[in-house]
Amino acid sequence: MSSDDKTDLIFRALAAPVRRSMMDALKDAPQTTGDLCAQFSQLNRCTVMQHLGVLEEADLVLVRRVGRQRWNYLNALPIKHIHERWIGRYASGAVALLDRLKTDLETETVA
Repeated sequence: MSSDDKTDLIFRALAAPVRRSMMDALKDAPQTTGDLCAQFSQLNRCTVMQHLGVLEEADLVLVRRVGRQRWNYLNALPIKHIHERWIGRYASGAVALLDRLKTDLETETVA
């Protein structure tokens, strides 16, 4: 799978608010699928599993089976790659622009 395909999967997974909420729920500690179903009680188990499947396909959630339990772990590494590739690159230009604006305004005020 190409890098662009992986990036598309990540953005697709992050596009749904419920999946972002699931990632927030996994941020502090891994949870079983049953725990997530209880937290997202407005969704049926099948829907929770489908959302977890999308997150797993995007490598945002890692799954480990222990006996009959399915433990879900947040994998923040793909988000870090997105930040480095997209946000960091564009943010540095915006920061430089704001810094120039600040300098210009300070110079204008002094003069």
